[in-house]
Amino acid sequence: MIKKLIVIEGPTASGKTALAIALAAHFNTEIVSADSRQFYKEMSIGTAKPSLDEQAGIVHH
Repeated sequence: MIKKLIVIEGPTASGKTALAIALAAHFNTEIVSADSRQFYKEMSIGTAKPSLDEQAGIVHH
């Protein structure tokens, strides 16, 4: 089975988070954030951080 990687990119406030959550739920997978200001482990700050509701049920890295 070939594994696939879906990359979502676009400007701020263009709906990337909502799309990522919908895709992760559909494919039963996780979200890996590569935003230059969001990807620091144990650092609960960042730009346009997904809300707790958006993070519920989908593992975010």
